[in-house]
Amino acid sequence: MKQDRSVLVITHLSQLLDLITGFGGFIVPLILWLTQRERVLAMDEHGKSIMNFQISMFIYAIICVPLTLLFGLGALGLAVIAILCFVFPIINAIRANKGERPSYPLSMDIIK
Repeated sequence: MKQDRSVLVITHLSQLLDLITGFGGFIVPLILWLTQRERVLAMDEHGKSIMNFQISMFIYAIICVPLTLLFGLGALGLAVIAILCFVFPIINAIRANKGERPSYPLSMDIIK
């Protein structure tokens, strides 16, 4: 295994593809994680964190949709999710470049 922080940074930043193309923010990090987890040091940990974060944000967004229709509060929840999905991949890309562990808030441990 080799230490390649640039691949870790790219994996974190690839989540932002959803903002540019509308899709790919889940698929590209998943492919990078599955193909590089045995080649790049710490990729398995970072990949699991990214996937847990993406799945958690998707679940929270699904919960917010009916809340928007019922109470209008879901719109606020979706705005918070959008901010989290923009800010934390950037923060964790910087952390990965420094060799630190990833930390995503409100992320459920679905993949262990």
